[in-house]
Amino acid sequence: MFMRIMKLVNRLYGVITLISYKPLLKLLIDRDIKKTDLMKIAEISSSTMAKIGKGEYVALEVIDRICAALGVQPANIIEYVPAENNSDSK
Repeated sequence: MFMRIMKLVNRLYGVITLISYKPLLKLLIDRDIKKTDLMKIAEISSSTMAKIGKGEYVALEVIDRICAALGVQPANIIEYVPAENNSDSK
């Protein structure tokens, strides 16, 4: 039910996320790992990778797979962005 409400809100007002994947993208650059390589080693789909690229929510299982594949903690690949910082990005 919650996900249906979130999808409706996203459709009406645009995607507003409180989680950023910028640390993951920076880590990939630092380690010279392509997104396609990450998809293979973490066994995640292209649609999930697209969600990450758009800053959309992904399942915690995906975060777990990425952490295991890269040998890092969740704080190394995601960061919390307070809501007031998101209002400017619309």
